[in-house]
Amino acid sequence: MAISKTAQANHQELFPDLKSTLKVTDPEFIEIFDNFNFDEVLQHQNLELKLRMKITLASLIAMQSVNEYQAMLNGALNVGVTPVEVKEIVYQATAYVGLGKVFDFLHATNAVFTERNISLPIEGQSTTTPATRYEKGLDTVRQMAGDAVDKMQKNLPENEKHFATFLADNCFGDYYTRNGLDAKTRELITFAMLISLGGADPQVKGHIRNNVTVGNDKETLLSAITVLLPFIGYPRTLTALNLLNEIIPASK
Repeated sequence: MAISKTAQANHQELFPDLKSTLKVTDPEFIEIFDNFNFDEVLQHQNLELKLRMKITLASLIAMQSVNEYQAMLNGALNVGVTPVEVKEIVYQATAYVGLGKVFDFLHATNAVFTERNISLPIEGQSTTTPATRYEKGLDTVRQMAGDAVDKMQKNLPENEKHFATFLADNCFGDYYTRNGLDAKTRELITFAMLISLGGADPQVKGHIRNNVTVGNDKETLLSAITVLLPFIGYPRTLTALNLLNEIIPASK
């Protein structure tokens, strides 16, 4: 097979001495995919390896790709992504892809951890209590999205105000306030999940703005879209690119 030396080296870094069954059954496909994903794509992005693996894991959760997630999880752990960081990615996904998907990935994560003799449970990362989660969550969302949730609380009908409360106390208070990942990483993995889901254009645009607020520039977001392309396909990729250029116009 004509897999480039660069692709082989990048694959080997993640998966030392892996014996791929697909190389035997589908050699032409593996040649195409490995050259594209582990060489060509990487020439057009600037993310360091561990961050690239974190957003890949987040994307695969959103895509409901359990088998590929487990494979990439092993690669992520091989290059130094920590068990705490992995669990935080999975936990935060609950707010964006829902419990129905996340439970499968908790079990998949725990299976990989058990195989690698990583002790469970992982050390706790919560910084809030039931009494403080709302105020701390509201403070966190204000730092990222300004008064967006405050406006929801003010403008929504009485029987809909609980959605704004949930954004403050659950989405941000329960997840974003946790230790284990910094704000820049949390916003980037959220962006990765949303563009991988598809059909969440208003939320993608909101989190593009949030990413800029916490310090992720357009090149970082372009890099995220680029490295996720092999996993999410062209329709979701081009939609994400259009949304990014709508919020941060392309330079001519």
